[in-house]
Amino acid sequence: MTELMLSPAEMAPYIQHTKIEVGSTRDEMIAHAREAAEYGFNAAMVPASWVSVVAAELAGTGVEVASALDFPTVGVTTSAGKAAEAEQIAKLGATQIDMGVQLGWLKSGMFDEFREDIAGVVRASGVPVKVMLELPLLTDAEKEAAVELSMEAGATYLKNASSGQIETANPASVRYLVERAREGVLVKASGSIKSYAQGLDLLRAGAVLLGTSAGLSIISDTGDEATKSY
Repeated sequence: MTELMLSPAEMAPYIQHTKIEVGSTRDEMIAHAREAAEYGFNAAMVPASWVSVVAAELAGTGVEVASALDFPTVGVTTSAGKAAEAEQIAKLGATQIDMGVQLGWLKSGMFDEFREDIAGVVRASGVPVKVMLELPLLTDAEKEAAVELSMEAGATYLKNASSGQIETANPASVRYLVERAREGVLVKASGSIKSYAQGLDLLRAGAVLLGTSAGLSIISDTGDEATKSY
């Protein structure tokens, strides 16, 4: 098997170009969308409140519009609230949704509720859903259950973590998910992805998407440990 080879610029189609800072302005979000189109990123990942603006800017470019719900603090929104927000986000133009999951329910053995929380978002949105599993916060048994229940619920992507506050994306976590993913279920890596070398390692481990706010540094091969990324 030939090892994946990509130049820094060729990594752009795998990157979900992320901007979720509090207080971002309309002009900043439009500029972010234009960067995503200019450099050929896979998607612009933006807050739900800016989805309509970004979707209008990216219309016809082929760049996905992604957003997140029950985030950045995961597991605090009701299932009905998640489903309603997911439906609204999709109507506004999001073509992918990343969602927080109910870790407390999982740890309480409330497996049916955990599964249905995800399934409700899948049904309501009608777009590919990525589940942010927060792997470092789970025991081995909980990890196995979370992966299986997420797939049963219809999740399209398994994601190691919501951000670098939970885990720095690493090949071991990616391989863990890849090895357990059913046919048609994909893996997104997220969390403090700062450099081209790190991104390449994650893709080689089996991730098909990289969530990062340091996309420009990665594709220009200027990112290092000092680079800020979430």
